[in-house]
Amino acid sequence: MALWRKKDPNPDKGWYYNTRTGEVEHLEVSRAIDRLGPYPDEATARRALEIARQRTEDADRADREWNE
Repeated sequence: MALWRKKDPNPDKGWYYNTRTGEVEHLEVSRAIDRLGPYPDEATARRALEIARQRTEDADRADREWNE
């Protein structure tokens, strides 16, 4: 069987945080430019801004360490 014919092993496309509305959405409801995600569940999607902030801080710290 061709790879493109295989069933999606994860049919649930996840949860997203809409940065324009501040709401959590299941599946790809809004425009991609307005979404963060996908996240595995609604609770994690609600923490999207916190997660993004932490990832940015971690990346900034890694950049500073690299440049030292």
